[in-house]
Amino acid sequence: MRRAESEGMDRAQAHQWLATAVAEARTGLAEGGIPIGAALYGADGALLGRGRNRRVQDGDPSLHAETSAFRAAGRRPSYRGTTMVTTLSPCWYCSGLVRQFGISRVVVGEATTFVGGHDWLAEHGVEVVLLDDPECRALMHAFIVRNPALWNEDIGRG
Repeated sequence: MRRAESEGMDRAQAHQWLATAVAEARTGLAEGGIPIGAALYGADGALLGRGRNRRVQDGDPSLHAETSAFRAAGRRPSYRGTTMVTTLSPCWYCSGLVRQFGISRVVVGEATTFVGGHDWLAEHGVEVVLLDDPECRALMHAFIVRNPALWNEDIGRG
């Protein structure tokens, strides 16, 4: 797997962008949802869109954090050079979105509580920056302990 220090992404910048996704995750949790947040940044560092997992709040099984941030960014001729930042390793559905639209980099808050498709993304030329952030791990771990049935539904094991 590719790491921030080997790819040249500034770790301080990655953590700063992750803070946007963490804020979204916390908002989602406060709304009664699953605490996963994401943000999409442009090649110039501008925030293009942010979102959170809204499967519970909206009753929409496709509204993952990454898809929410992607939708909020709006239509663009190209997503090359953009960075998807997510608090949790992206599932296969969201990993497919990254590949389909040519998002260049994914910053992952943590991949301990769930291992999605980030290795697959790296194998296919997407720069993956795994931060192993303790706040992201603690947020997900606490949620999973309190809501195992909802978590299993979210990851397709319900």
